Amino acid sequence: MSATYRFTLAGLWWSDVFRGYVVHTTSPREHAPTFSQEKSRRQKLYKQFIEEASKLYADALVHDNSEVSTLVSVYALIGRMRVLSSDAVIEGAEAVVRKIIDTYFSPNRTFPELRELMNSRAMDPLREFSEACRNELRALKPS
Repeated sequence: MSATYRFTLAGLWWSDVFRGYVVHTTSPREHAPTFSQEKSRRQKLYKQFIEEASKLYADALVHDNSEVSTLVSVYALIGRMRVLSSDAVIEGAEAVVRKIIDTYFSPNRTFPELRELMNSRAMDPLREFSEACRNELRALKPS
């Protein structure tokens, strides 16, 4: 066997070995998020939405106008939810934003009115959203 032929065979053999090594070490499973990472990612996203929506709702209760730019952050969070979340969670988030916008158009609330709202369940526009998130996180199963 000639040296060139042996060199070519050795090169092909090493390329197969290397290709097998690369395929084996960079499998898609290694790059896919784990169950706990996925759950944590959603929890952080929902927490961010709840915090931002709560601030906006509180502002809407005592102000009758707002800049559209203040709503950008919650719409960005909803956009992220569209990639990760169930329809129930997305619908809940959209309902929260509609409630915030409707509240900006309603008359400002006085402190006695806020107290009344707190005693009723009307003060919790995030209830349905939170329940949808909790149900979704409970339903997540490791694959």
